[in-house]
Amino acid sequence: MRLIRAYLRVSLVKRVVAGLSLGAMCGGVMWWLSARCGMQDSVRTVTRYCSPFGSVFVGMLKMIVVPTIFFSLVCGASSLPLKKLGKVGGKIIAWYFASMTISSILGIAMACFVNPGAGDSLEGWQELVRQFGAQTTGDAIAEAPKALADVLEKLLSDLFQNPFAALANGNFMGVISFAILFGISLRLVLDATVDAAKQSRIQAVIDLCEACMAAVNKIIDFVMNYSPIGVFFLSMGIFSVYGPAIIGPYVSVVLGISAGIILLLFVAYPIMILIVTRKNPYRVIMAVREAMLLAFVTRSSAATLPVSIRVSEENLGINPELASFSLPLGATVNMDGVCIHLPMFAVLAANMFGIRLGIGDLALMMVTTVLAAVGAGGVPGSSLMLLFIILGALGLSPAQTAVIVALALGINPILDMFETMCNVTGDILCTYGVAKIENLVEGDVRV
Repeated sequence: MRLIRAYLRVSLVKRVVAGLSLGAMCGGVMWWLSARCGMQDSVRTVTRYCSPFGSVFVGMLKMIVVPTIFFSLVCGASSLPLKKLGKVGGKIIAWYFASMTISSILGIAMACFVNPGAGDSLEGWQELVRQFGAQTTGDAIAEAPKALADVLEKLLSDLFQNPFAALANGNFMGVISFAILFGISLRLVLDATVDAAKQSRIQAVIDLCEACMAAVNKIIDFVMNYSPIGVFFLSMGIFSVYGPAIIGPYVSVVLGISAGIILLLFVAYPIMILIVTRKNPYRVIMAVREAMLLAFVTRSSAATLPVSIRVSEENLGINPELASFSLPLGATVNMDGVCIHLPMFAVLAANMFGIRLGIGDLALMMVTTVLAAVGAGGVPGSSLMLLFIILGALGLSPAQTAVIVALALGINPILDMFETMCNVTGDILCTYGVAKIENLVEGDVRV
């Protein structure tokens, strides 16, 4: 027990980085023994016994994807005070979706420019997939839609399905659309009825969903505490097969995502704020630096929420009622940083497994990224769960998806800090922009 308490006292970021580093070193030694000393059979045996401890972590993430997205979206949609805020709420939601759309386009553009994994041999990755229990062949990849009409048809058919069939078939888009409609319907019924007993029953359903989301967040805490161990074994498996050559894709992915987030923070956001408010956007960003720093450290939009609300009201002069509505909603649905992150790994997956991406595929990726990001939930590491949705839309098999998720695990804590800072900044700037439009700002910006 003392060892466990000491383990938990160390920050999660440090634990994951340590797991990645130690796993990479052990895997590198195993790769050297296999490639240089002819010990392929011994290395393969060790890997066979160790890989389940890594693949079980991927299974844990898959386990919590659907409940996290479903309850997060139901809670977020049912919290919308539709009558109370009217067009102001509509503008906030529209801004959030526009911001995520711009972010996903920027993320796709950066991914296509960096083109991570291009030119790499597939042999090492096919061997890695076999460690996860499946073979990778060209036949394992589903035919992706190539025309915009095909994209539209696939999107609509995936969005509107029997929710139980969508769950059974792994159609996350169907789960997402049903959760949003269910949450909005709960709020509409609650606002429309005058029967106190009926209102009480509807509120009980909303409260139940919020309680379930709290329980799911606790499960996520358990999974994240296991993540350093899972990362150790996964990175060991990757490096034992691919050796030092894997460093190239890591570096290109990190640099590409970081560059995209920097462009979003210091170019795209300022342009949007300048156009809407006619204020110095960098002064506005400086006024919320406390929330940005806390988001960077905690890697959680939800944990940063109290500080976000305070700096919005005190430093930007935003109406408290608007801030108390917009920022919690943004912590649930507005995931601009994730929209930069996900396309990079999707393009990496396409290069690793020989998938040719056309205009239709990229359009589908943009829509899927935005809709998936809505369910990220504002908890640390949630973007990892969303990879299953994006990679599934590309047609990757479960084994292929496991490989890319394993690759993402090692560097996700580092990227997650930048993404969360981007998400929180986007939430506050959106709220400030709408507040200026609706004359709900008192005083000037206080830096």
